[in-house]
Amino acid sequence: MKKILKFIGKYKIFLVLSVLLATVSVILQLYVPILFGDAIDQIVAEHQVHFDAMWILLREILVLVAISALATWVMNMINNHMTYHIVQDIRSQAIRHIQRLPLSYLDRHSSGDIVSRIIADTDILSDGILLGFTQLFSGIVTIVVTLIFMFSKNFWITLLVIVLTPMSFLIARFISSRSFEMFHKQSETRGNQTALIDEMIGNQKVVKAFGYEEKASERFAQINADLQKYSQKAVFYSSLTNPSTRFVNNVIYAGVALVGAFMIPGGALTVGGLSVLLSYANQYMKPFNDISSVITEMQNALACANRIFDLLEEEEESPDVEGTINEVKGNVSISHVDFSYDKNHRLIEDFNLEVDPGMRIAIVGPTGCGKTTFINLLMRFYDVDQGNIKIDGKPIDGLSRHALRSSYGMVLQETWIKDGTVRENIAFGKPDATDEDIIRVAKEAHSWEFIERLPKGLDTVLHEDSISQGQKQLLCITRVMLCLPPMLILDEATSSIDTRTEQQIQEAFDKLMKGRTSFIVAHRLSTIRNASLILVMKDGKIIEQGTHEELLVQGGFYNKLYNSQFQAV
Repeated sequence: MKKILKFIGKYKIFLVLSVLLATVSVILQLYVPILFGDAIDQIVAEHQVHFDAMWILLREILVLVAISALATWVMNMINNHMTYHIVQDIRSQAIRHIQRLPLSYLDRHSSGDIVSRIIADTDILSDGILLGFTQLFSGIVTIVVTLIFMFSKNFWITLLVIVLTPMSFLIARFISSRSFEMFHKQSETRGNQTALIDEMIGNQKVVKAFGYEEKASERFAQINADLQKYSQKAVFYSSLTNPSTRFVNNVIYAGVALVGAFMIPGGALTVGGLSVLLSYANQYMKPFNDISSVITEMQNALACANRIFDLLEEEEESPDVEGTINEVKGNVSISHVDFSYDKNHRLIEDFNLEVDPGMRIAIVGPTGCGKTTFINLLMRFYDVDQGNIKIDGKPIDGLSRHALRSSYGMVLQETWIKDGTVRENIAFGKPDATDEDIIRVAKEAHSWEFIERLPKGLDTVLHEDSISQGQKQLLCITRVMLCLPPMLILDEATSSIDTRTEQQIQEAFDKLMKGRTSFIVAHRLSTIRNASLILVMKDGKIIEQGTHEELLVQGGFYNKLYNSQFQAV
């Protein structure tokens, strides 16, 4: 709750104003029974009823009710304003925080679960906060002010009410502690469900290709059943709160009526006075009924808040520095680097490499040998465990991540196209690029041929499945060529492109890599024949290195890998 209060503190002026309006509204509502009581005493009195006085009381009641309703409406508007801004702040902070989290966190958590925390859990928290503002605060004010009014009418009856009240709190606390656990499991299971749906929809072709539909349905059915179970238990426990509280409230109401009835014959209380106290008893007990319902929603909201704040409290990447490189020459030095994703299993060990400006370094090897991990370390997506990596003599942990990463142009095997026009996707790294620049690099990258055929050319809006995988990769290549970075990283950059287009792209890459330090992760060895140096990796170590011709002469692992590819052809 303290964590939520930190976000609420920003809006404390609105909070104070909301409480003041709630107090005004409650006081006015509680003054109305006094006027009704006076009217009743006039009616039952022995002397003649004064209808003029009755009309005055009626007008006063109408005015008080109108002002109270207006105060309540303004209070609700303020509460809505606070709630939606608080939720906006939480979501904004969550997105900013995710941008600063290490990639290892994203590796450990499914995107569906993270989305569920930011969207679904935050929505539920929003409902809980709104109920807390509108009913919890006003309910507490009602209870306190009602007791003050009751004390002013009759001390002993008010004392009876206070003595019986703890029963409601004890019952509500007992039940809410059990419902919280179920709501927490419900929220976790909902996140798992969202993750599975996201996984199945995003990879539906693979699911169908391997006939996984039935198993996927079984997995979903199991998670869905768990969600139903936890939801039903949460509702069961929470549904006990309201009737239990109402039972206690009825006991209090009966107690007030009984004690008050005995006081009237002795003159300690009038009929109108008892009417006022019964009205106050009802007013006093109503917030307990409301609060019991609010507590149920609050338990759900707090369970969701735990998941949100678990995300917000995840440790961020190590603090960034302000170091920059004015003119990147392209000298890369890697010295005694060790790295592991899992501390019990070292993936890269004692890695050493010296790269002069303009060299083309190709990295090959079997799956899992550390090729992509090496690229991740170059870009500082992960920090090394030991050793150091330098660019132009400067350790990369002494450079800002932006300065480091903007020094590289990167084309990955996993393509990413954002929802937007073709123009916006190509100019992603250079928003001020002109159409002439975009068209020029698109022709050089051989993507202009298919862009021209799109319904609106550069203005065509793209979605995830608007174009083929090969066309996506062509756009990604075009995007990098537009930026003209001083160094390049190509991680299986032509893996989704047909052989004819690959040759055209290779020619474009040759132009782009001229004079630039380049790192090329390749599966097709035909694309790296012209590399300055080829590194053959296995189990995180360099087992062979040299030019294409030198490695063929050595007759080692590279020779066998190269011949196996071309014999297959």
